[in-house]
Amino acid sequence: MLTLIWLLGSGVLLYGVAAAIFWLRQPQLLYRPLQRAATAGHDHDLGYGASEDVWLRAGDGVRLHGLYFDHPDPAGTVLFCHGNTSDVSRCRGIAAMYLRLGYAVLLFDYRGYGRSEGTPTEAGTYLDVTAAWEYLLRERGLVPGDIVVAGRSLGSAIAVWLAAWSRPRALVLESAFTSLPDISARRYRWLPARLLTRFRYAVAEHVVRLRCPLLIVHSREDELVPFSHAQRLHALAPDPKELLAIAGPHRDEFRADCRQYEDGIAAFLDRHRQGLSAQRRRDTDP
Repeated sequence: MLTLIWLLGSGVLLYGVAAAIFWLRQPQLLYRPLQRAATAGHDHDLGYGASEDVWLRAGDGVRLHGLYFDHPDPAGTVLFCHGNTSDVSRCRGIAAMYLRLGYAVLLFDYRGYGRSEGTPTEAGTYLDVTAAWEYLLRERGLVPGDIVVAGRSLGSAIAVWLAAWSRPRALVLESAFTSLPDISARRYRWLPARLLTRFRYAVAEHVVRLRCPLLIVHSREDELVPFSHAQRLHALAPDPKELLAIAGPHRDEFRADCRQYEDGIAAFLDRHRQGLSAQRRRDTDP
């Protein structure tokens, strides 16, 4: 009997320790910046001239680094939010694609990533994307209708938060999840992970408030975020909305199906293109 009680007590203790470790280590599990600084802008020539290093200041004073890729005749500007294991130095492929489609591109690193200062938090990432948005409005002279907001994985949660209140021209979400507690509950089924998750990133709560066209891009083979999350978000979002199903694992950046991926995004953007950018309108005013 004493042995049984000891075993039960040990099991409860170990379970409690595991739950405590999960609680304490969540920032390290979620935010995984690379252990190298992003390279300088002059290393990022994608055929339209070298990119420009930009420095942003978040609302709480944290200094952030970004790269701006100009286009000689832009149809608009894409503000891109990368995933939790990336930084701007690894986003040249996405920048090159949007440049091919005729868009200028702003990449930026969240606090604690690349050359940006600070330590990442959920509230901090929202301040960071707001700083990037305000840079495009104030420093580049754009209006919300000139800007396409896009995000991948964790970046999709940050992008939809911004789009829910800023009303950009359009929103593109790649590998989006309904909420971080939903992901935790699936990944750590042996823990009350939904209750223990300290970060929300509640995409489903924000997507219902969108007032811009939405494209959801998701792989049916995504092993980290099931395709059902994309279907749920598509069902919740107001019109106009589209769902593009592609192939490839979560971290493949869709190279397994890149033509369908790029063509689908291009067709969506063409359907929601709103004429000349604000800068071009000013340039042609008498």
